[in-house]
Amino acid sequence: MCSDGELIGQYCQNSGLTHSRTLLSMVESLLKNLCLSVSDMDIVAVSHGPGSFTGVRIGVSAAKGLAWGADKLVCGVSTLEAMAYQTPEQGVLLCPVMDARRSQVYNALFEWRDETLVRLCADRAISLDDLAKELNPAKPNPILNIPNAHVYLIGDGATISYEHLSAAGISCRIAPRLMRYQTAYGVALAAMRAEPIPPADLKPIYLRPSQAERESGARTTV
Repeated sequence: MCSDGELIGQYCQNSGLTHSRTLLSMVESLLKNLCLSVSDMDIVAVSHGPGSFTGVRIGVSAAKGLAWGADKLVCGVSTLEAMAYQTPEQGVLLCPVMDARRSQVYNALFEWRDETLVRLCADRAISLDDLAKELNPAKPNPILNIPNAHVYLIGDGATISYEHLSAAGISCRIAPRLMRYQTAYGVALAAMRAEPIPPADLKPIYLRPSQAERESGARTTV
C-alpha cells in the first residue's frame, strides 16, 4: 500500500494449507509481480492477534524476520480492528467476530463517524450469549452510540453469530464473502494509524490461554 492509502497489491489464498507453508512464498510472489522488494517497504505490518495461536505466532514471526532482514520497523495491529477498517459501512455497528470455539467469539465493536473509525470497546473473548445481551436493543448500552442500528457482522464467526443474534431478536446482517474475512488491505489501513516499533518489541496478542496452557494449569491445581 502507498503512503496515500492506495492499494497496489494483495494476495489472498484459501487452500487449506498452513501459513508456515504458504506465507513467505506468497510474499515473494506478490513482490516479484509488483517489481518490488522488502527493502522498498517503509514498514512491515501484521495482525498480531487475536486469532489462532499457531497462525498468530507464524504471522508475527514472519513479520519480525522480514523487518530484521531489511532493517525496517514493524507495526502490529488488532485483527479485529483491521477487519473494521476494510469495511467502510456508515450508519451500522461494525461487529467483527472470529470463532473462538466453545460458544465464544473474539470480538470488538466499532463505528464510522464521518471518515474516522471509532473503537467502542476493547478486543475481548466473549460468549455469544453475553454478546447478544450487550447488543439487545431493549436494553440501551452506553457504549453504543447508534440506537437500533443494524449489527454488521464481519469474520469467520459471522454465520454462527448471525444465527445466535437473530434468534435473540437483534437486527443484523453478514458482510459479503469477499469482505467478510481479514485482509492485508485492512491490516495496512490500520497500520497507517498506528505507531511503528522495532521488530524486537513486536509481540503476539492472545485474549485467553492456549489449550496447552489451560491443560497445564489444570494439572498443576489437581
